[in-house]
Amino acid sequence: MQINGLTQVHGTQNINAPHFNRTTGPATPATPSSINTTDELQLSPAAQMASKLSEIPDIRWDRVNAIKTAIADGTYMTDDKMNVAVDRLLDEIA
Repeated sequence: MQINGLTQVHGTQNINAPHFNRTTGPATPATPSSINTTDELQLSPAAQMASKLSEIPDIRWDRVNAIKTAIADGTYMTDDKMNVAVDRLLDEIA
């Protein structure tokens, strides 16, 4: 097949197969004993932490139910808890 350019400045050019492999194979075939067939996986510390975090449930239902029960009983908001919350807020502002 011949392709001519639009202005025909370059003359005709041949088209070769786009994936023509010109390299030769190995001189000697590999023997099964020389091939390492073991796989290895190494995880970074960040990946290990992400894996552990994915195991933690998104919602801690035991904690949610305990707080709901405390609110219903009227024991969730105490003066001590309010004082601690106000002290922490003032520490952050100051």
